[in-house]
Amino acid sequence: MRRWIGALAVGIGLLGFSQVAQAACTLAEPGATRTVAMGHSRRTVQIHVPRGFDASLPAPLVFVLHGSGGTGAGILAASGLAQTADRHGFIVVAPDAGIPVERGFVWNVPGVPTTAGKIPGPDDADDVAFLVEVIDELAAQGCVDEGQVYATGLSGGGRMTSWLGCVAADRFAAIAPVVGLRAGNPRKDAADRPDPATCRPSLPMPVIAFAGDADTTNPIQGGGAPYWSYTMHAAEQRWAQLNGCAGLRPTVWIAAQVYEEGYTDCRDGADVIGRITRDGGHSWVADNEAMWTFFAARSRPQT
Repeated sequence: MRRWIGALAVGIGLLGFSQVAQAACTLAEPGATRTVAMGHSRRTVQIHVPRGFDASLPAPLVFVLHGSGGTGAGILAASGLAQTADRHGFIVVAPDAGIPVERGFVWNVPGVPTTAGKIPGPDDADDVAFLVEVIDELAAQGCVDEGQVYATGLSGGGRMTSWLGCVAADRFAAIAPVVGLRAGNPRKDAADRPDPATCRPSLPMPVIAFAGDADTTNPIQGGGAPYWSYTMHAAEQRWAQLNGCAGLRPTVWIAAQVYEEGYTDCRDGADVIGRITRDGGHSWVADNEAMWTFFAARSRPQT
C-alpha cells in the first residue's frame, strides 16, 4: 500500500502538482546517515538527517566538502557536523568530489592546479553544477529550504567552498572555509594577490573562515603550493571589498588559543570573519557552534 501511495505521489508530481510531491521528504530516519546517488551523474553523497526532523517542513542545508584525496564519508566523520546538525536541526550533505585520484577525490576549481599538479580540463566533472543539482533535487522533494543553503569544507574542500562563494552566490547564503579561504585564483603575474577577474560574486557573500597559524600546507602567511600563494589576510581583504564592508573588526581573543579578525558593516550583513587557532595545524580547526550561529543568522531571499 505504501509503495502504491508513493508511486501515486510521484505521478502527481510529474503532472505538475508539486505541493503533493514536496510533502513527502524521505531522506533517512531522523538522526541517521544515508548514502544516496544524486544528480545527473548519480554521484555518491552522504546525507545526515537531524534528530527530530519534521519531513513536512524544509530544513536548512549545510554542505561539508572533503579535502583533496578524501571522501564525503571521511569528512562527515572528521568534522563532527552530524552531531551539530542533531542539536540545531539542519541537514548535512557530504559529497564525493568529481575528479578521482588514487585514494579518493579532488574538487574542480577551474584554472587552479589540484594537489596532483593537474589543472582541471573540460572533460573533468563540473562540481559547481553538481552541487547545484543536489540543491535543486532536495528542494524539489521539499526537504530543504533553498534560502538557507550553506557550505563549508576542509583544505581543498575549503578552496572549493570559496569558489562556490565566487560563482554561486545566488544559491548559497554563507560560506565557512576551513584552512582553505580563497577569494579567486592567484594572479598569474603576481601570485601574492588574488586575481579580481576570477571571483565576481553576483551578490554579497557572508564569510566565516577558520585556520591555524601553524598550518604549513595552506599557510595563512602565504606561499606554499601554486594553488595557494597569497595570504589569508589578502583573501579576507578581497572579500571585504566584494561585500562593500565599511568597518574593520578589532582583533580580539575569544578563547585561550583562538582570536578573531575581519570586517563588518558590510552590504546585506555579509560580514567577513577570520577565526585563527594559535599553533593550529592543517586540520578541522572550526568551531562548529560558531559556524552554525553565523549561518543561522543569514538567509538568501528566493525569487
